[in-house]
Amino acid sequence: MEEKNNGVSTQDIKKKVKRASNNVSFFQLGAERIENKNTAGIFSVANAELSILYNIEEFLNHKKTATRQSIIDDIKKRRRERLSHARKYGRNIPQEIKYFYGLKRLTFDEIDTAFITRFKIFCTSYLGQKTRTVTNQLIFIRTLYNLAIKEQITDGKNYPFAGDNEKIRIGSGNKIGLIKAEITSIENLELERNTSIWHTKNVWLFSYYFAGVRISDVLELKWNDFVDDRLYYQMNKNEKPVSLKIPDQALVIIEYYKTDMSSNEDFVFPFLKKANLKDPEDVFRKSRNATKLLNKNLKQIASLCNIEKNLSNHIARHSFGNIAGSKIHPRKLQKLYRHGDLKTTLNYQANFIHDELDEALDKVLNS
Repeated sequence: MEEKNNGVSTQDIKKKVKRASNNVSFFQLGAERIENKNTAGIFSVANAELSILYNIEEFLNHKKTATRQSIIDDIKKRRRERLSHARKYGRNIPQEIKYFYGLKRLTFDEIDTAFITRFKIFCTSYLGQKTRTVTNQLIFIRTLYNLAIKEQITDGKNYPFAGDNEKIRIGSGNKIGLIKAEITSIENLELERNTSIWHTKNVWLFSYYFAGVRISDVLELKWNDFVDDRLYYQMNKNEKPVSLKIPDQALVIIEYYKTDMSSNEDFVFPFLKKANLKDPEDVFRKSRNATKLLNKNLKQIASLCNIEKNLSNHIARHSFGNIAGSKIHPRKLQKLYRHGDLKTTLNYQANFIHDELDEALDKVLNS
């Protein structure tokens, strides 16, 4: 260890020797990672990764001799029981993490190519998951496996993601945004003030007016984020600071809420006003619940506006990209989208630029 790292400490050595002798399981290392995420306040990741551990446990426990439907029914029953308990008593993340700390089964050497293949089949056949959801779980398994190799928990001889083994590919999928006429129909939609659906319309349009600011960021906006007719805030996803001019359309929405402003520290939109700001997990939970409510209300807004596309929180970003098309220089879009890499912007915007393909098709068919 001293040859590999001059700064090695006795604590590092103790930790590695202890891990090697205890033969840390996949679940135990996963629980440790999730505990770190939860402690750091990254609750969305902690929740998602706990769900993956439950799925892997279901995979290991399912009876191969049972019928497919009975396995599916049992899985759904256990999920309902967990959800019911969480709704009744509140979700106890530390207790769930403790549960997985106690699972010593499934060593990393058991996770080979055959294991991954069987798990993928289980996810699609018994959990009903789409390709992207399965991919996210494989990424989590690979992340833990790499950590296990780094921590010398395993030598990685059965590493299933090397060479010609399992290759994780993230599909792009089609990103479909609204057109200008559909945006206008939402803007002109008359709704009763101060109702849940009225607030939903305002939050969604506010997101769109700022180039598709993530809904979770919009919900957490406070009055002191607005200075000199500009919006200053820090993105939750990558903690990048953002400064944007407030468009006239967004100013109209802001004016609606000024009468309810109690202080500069108050939230602009009402969904998190009852959140306990001293409890980050409570803020996250109320933000997540609000996001679900917004998506539900957006379905009703789409129906009222005769929009057949899947109107959701995230489509505000796609709609801005769709309307921007090739009219704005990618460098400017990169700043508006808050992308760290121009290539990310180019790949994203490629979903909405169809001019060249349309012209080529016209030339063949109409020449």
